[in-house]
Amino acid sequence: MNEKSLTTATLLNKKMRDLASLCRFGIYKRSGQRHDLNSLVFHKGVSMASGPARSKPSASAEDAPVVTYVQQLLEQAVALKASDLHFEPYEHHYRVRMRVDGELREVASPHMALKDRLASRIKVMSRLDIAEKRLPQDGRMKLHLADGRELDLRVSTLPTLFGEKLVIRVLDSAQAQLDLQGLGYEPEDLQRLLTAIRAPHGLVLVTGPTGSGKTQSLYACLNLLNTAEVNIATVEDPCEIQLAGINQVNVQDKPGLSFAVALRAFLRQDPDILMVGEVRDLETANIAIQAAQTGHLVLSTLHTNDAPATLVRLRNMGTAPYNIAASVSLVTAQRLVRCLCPHCKQATALPGAILRKAGWPEALCLTATVQAFEAVGCAFCHKGFSGRTGIFQVMPVSTEMQNLVLQEAGIQEMVQQARREGINSLRVAGLRKVLQGITSLEEVLGATRDDT
Repeated sequence: MNEKSLTTATLLNKKMRDLASLCRFGIYKRSGQRHDLNSLVFHKGVSMASGPARSKPSASAEDAPVVTYVQQLLEQAVALKASDLHFEPYEHHYRVRMRVDGELREVASPHMALKDRLASRIKVMSRLDIAEKRLPQDGRMKLHLADGRELDLRVSTLPTLFGEKLVIRVLDSAQAQLDLQGLGYEPEDLQRLLTAIRAPHGLVLVTGPTGSGKTQSLYACLNLLNTAEVNIATVEDPCEIQLAGINQVNVQDKPGLSFAVALRAFLRQDPDILMVGEVRDLETANIAIQAAQTGHLVLSTLHTNDAPATLVRLRNMGTAPYNIAASVSLVTAQRLVRCLCPHCKQATALPGAILRKAGWPEALCLTATVQAFEAVGCAFCHKGFSGRTGIFQVMPVSTEMQNLVLQEAGIQEMVQQARREGINSLRVAGLRKVLQGITSLEEVLGATRDDT
């Protein structure tokens, strides 16, 4: 297609005349093999969709391009290791964004006329009701890749002012880091965690905000514990990674399969290890604690700022302090930060005063400046960062901490006790990675608070 002509796959003469009248272009026939025509239709269709609108596109001209376009976007997301795709309609434009290394980046701006076709295509792939545009819907679909892999995708639709917004979560087991040592634990923290999960019973909690890598940490623990000698069961909302040899259950609200219902059923299934996707309410918390007290290892997550606050959160949910003290064996708080690109990161002298102000212990600031690294950007990474790593606060529940729980102590008392036991805060754990050249100071300051 250019300013005065349009090349098409072969059409009937009447259709050719109609298209010429509609577009006001000269129309030329072109023949070729099927794959050549598919390529032509796709590229011309996308080109037409990206330019100024002259009329409403016809279904026959755009069904094929939209199918191919969605497939290419999904494959691009996998290639970029994106966790999510956002299809977003606005009043005067439409954009597609992908979340890579925790940040959204715009990758495409299809024409507004394609918004309904894009939504319909994705809803068809995920077996959703394409006629329902007034209510949110959730679905799943499979993505088949050229290398033979099959990926699970989670789809969520939301009616907005200017059309349906769709978000696709990419669940790529091949990209998941299921090795605990590769997640970023410091050696002493990793040893504390291994001691807790290798115990025959107890409750191990992983805490942090949404998107902090909690589920991946749990999967890495399960992957280590998964042997033929143990019976492992998980209940999740939803199951993000399929693990061979583990019994995984999806929460289902309609039939009433909640975390609590699944946990009760698990206890009648002769389990050794249980994983609960999230402790959301008192009922789930009490059943998890009961399981931990009756000879099972239980792994789960909570949304709290740091490890000491988790014990207070359980108490505030209504769990009896003596049950918390008797069952919780370890709490891990975590955040994710972007890693500096190894190809272009640049050394810089960081003043010790800035490091101390950020939260680094004064006793460890022995020089006026320390070497750190900052992001630059190159052809490999574009923005100076490549991949992400975790920063962790790993806190075993000691006898002294149990006594504080029984005394119903506040968060500050527990934080002080953790420091006396040598448990670093998340901020200090992050600053350690700054000094190791793994990430930047700005990343750590953005991901943690001074008191965590």
